[in-house]
Amino acid sequence: MSESSTANLRTRLREIIFGTDTRPGRAFDIALLVVIVASVVNLMLVSVAAIESRFGPVLHALEWLFTILFSIEYAVRIYAARRRWAYIRSFYGIIDLLSVLPLYLALILPSAHYFVAVRALRVMRIFRVLKLVRYANDANVLTRSLRHAQRKMQIFLGVLALVTVILGALMYVVEGPTHGFTSIPRSMYWAVVTITTVGYGDIAPATPAGQAIAGIAIMLGYALLAVTGGIITAELTNEISNERQLRQCPHCERSGHEIDAHYCKFCGGHLDKYEEEDPPADKEQAADRDKLD
Repeated sequence: MSESSTANLRTRLREIIFGTDTRPGRAFDIALLVVIVASVVNLMLVSVAAIESRFGPVLHALEWLFTILFSIEYAVRIYAARRRWAYIRSFYGIIDLLSVLPLYLALILPSAHYFVAVRALRVMRIFRVLKLVRYANDANVLTRSLRHAQRKMQIFLGVLALVTVILGALMYVVEGPTHGFTSIPRSMYWAVVTITTVGYGDIAPATPAGQAIAGIAIMLGYALLAVTGGIITAELTNEISNERQLRQCPHCERSGHEIDAHYCKFCGGHLDKYEEEDPPADKEQAADRDKLD
């Protein structure tokens, strides 16, 4: 095969495997998602003893078929990638590799077979297929909000850990081993379960004093939800406000637009690109814009 034909083949494969804007590329990604979901369902069925005992050979054969298909796909991706090492080290490249390794490792370590469940992460490719990547900016806003709230959350969680230790010690003294509080760590486990409002019920206070402490712990649990939600909401509001102030129209150079806006609310120009032609200049619209200022 000549060098030019090899380059054309790689280009064609790249368009199909990595491209989502073309019809063949979208068809390939959708077919791949169907196979990924079928592989995960197959693994779930293998874990059910009644089904595995009856259809075990078929399910295991299907598992090997899926693994071979994914192995071929991974090899073709490496061959067609424009920057091969960049793909291999990328998030999707690592997930693609991890999705085929477990079954081969199972030949040496049988328990490694169930790590095939990592294939479920490959369903994340649906974000590319459905073009949900445009919502990545919203995810970045949330990430920055959590990062800015980090110090406040650390202080709050530190206080919460201290309260958990105190509650555990109190319950160990008040209730004691008779009612299941056999140690301070065990009592701290009860405090965590109670404060987080999970309430397994495997340990419960029996004395009036212990029940009073439990009531305080439950109220602290609601405070936990309120405080954490308030901290994150405040930071998220600040981040959205900053994003809105920073977004500027390339036509009239005015700020204050919504994050998901496509057109300027002052001049009507496109926010994402500068158009050669000026936005329609209507006298009434100009007067309205001056009023908004």
